[in-house]
Amino acid sequence: MSTGDDTVAAFVQRLPKTETHLHLEGALPWELLREANPGKYAQPPASWDSGFRFRNFTHFEGELLGYAGDYFKSADRYHECAKAVFASRVTANVKYVETSFASGCIDFMGLDGREVCDAIRAAVPEGLEVRIFLGIHHDGWTKKMAPVLEDALLWGKLDGIDLHGAEDMPLGDWAAPYWKRACEAGKFTKAHAGEFQGPEFVRRCVEELGVRRIQHGVRSVEDPEVVAMLRGEGVALDMCPVSNVKLGVVPDASSHPIRALLDAGIVCTVSTDDPVSFGNTLGDDYRMLADGMGFSRQDLARVARNGFEVALVPDAWKAPHLEVLASMG
Repeated sequence: MSTGDDTVAAFVQRLPKTETHLHLEGALPWELLREANPGKYAQPPASWDSGFRFRNFTHFEGELLGYAGDYFKSADRYHECAKAVFASRVTANVKYVETSFASGCIDFMGLDGREVCDAIRAAVPEGLEVRIFLGIHHDGWTKKMAPVLEDALLWGKLDGIDLHGAEDMPLGDWAAPYWKRACEAGKFTKAHAGEFQGPEFVRRCVEELGVRRIQHGVRSVEDPEVVAMLRGEGVALDMCPVSNVKLGVVPDASSHPIRALLDAGIVCTVSTDDPVSFGNTLGDDYRMLADGMGFSRQDLARVARNGFEVALVPDAWKAPHLEVLASMG
């Protein structure tokens, strides 16, 4: 993607940042995929072009799962990927990451979920705080996977769970009790909502699953009552502007509701989502705010501060980063 204004790019690089919405399978570095599959992935996909739009979520997910199936054949592959992803975030001045790996992938590839989680944890470099989530699709609770998901609540190196997948799929009766047990086990909970389904699914995730972090939440803006609920409950939205444009959630950057939601008192953060599919860096998402939505440097620093405010770390760790951001915005 275009680097945009070099002055903005330099400012964004200097900002201490977080990524709180990052799928590890979706962050697979292209060079690792190419090395693992010589000849098949010689060139990056057309979806990296700035004007590209996926037809729908199925189109996007099919492409992404193809990459994942060709690469994530072992826990060692997860480690290799995580090590490269985390190193790139350190270079981009990211201090804190929340990343997820998909239960559907470990199911399909026949992997041990605990081993995968431990392999990801072992890849965390010094100086970067990382929280690891297990992403579960709406239909992820199966006879085969139920024991795995129950056991996951005991994995010491797993920090939380996240609801993944197509929002229009039925969400079974298993979900709410499982999310409750996860909280009781000390795991932090999230849910993807308000991307392709309307604000009613955002409300459902907050009220039924008890989450206080929504991944995306773009369409919350369509219902003032849902916006008021998010503000009253202190629910944060981990948003991904480049992803939202390329997936057609919004037609273009100028139509994205992040500013309206921020102005309504909603805490919004910015992340890349699935950069292997979108060809974006975190800097690209920040520059979209600046170039496509008119965010000032003060606005960009505000978004960066939000990421630290929601980070699952002690306040003493956040303090020096927040001080730097206060001086920048």
